[in-house]
Amino acid sequence: MKKQKNKNSEPSVRLLRVGENVRHALSAVLARGEVMDDDLKGKSITVTEVRVSPDLRHANIFVMPLGGDADGKVVKALNRHSHYLRGQISHALVMKYMPELRFMIDESFDEAGHIDALLRDPRVARDLHPGEDAEEGEE
Repeated sequence: MKKQKNKNSEPSVRLLRVGENVRHALSAVLARGEVMDDDLKGKSITVTEVRVSPDLRHANIFVMPLGGDADGKVVKALNRHSHYLRGQISHALVMKYMPELRFMIDESFDEAGHIDALLRDPRVARDLHPGEDAEEGEE
């Protein structure tokens, strides 16, 4: 019997579950502060999303340090210590293969802020609610 491919290219439930388990385990390791690096000292790092490849060999981990990471030091430090972090989360998860970890900054917050600013623009608000201006003028 042939496996049916996902036509929408959405991740399967299994991939989502593995990604969420990796996210929880990694968040616990980072919260305990087990990584000894000057660039990570005193930094609060939020793991926002983990995307696992279909073969479970690679995991793209999106992080957001509290206060931002304008110079990229936090992400570089996490990528330097990815082998250590991989070993630490392997103690918490039972998997045949532990995925290789690749850290990157999560830019979705910036995009959401940009979209919010666009929607609050008076010209856009006028187009979103065209009847409100006419009603206000009648009173």
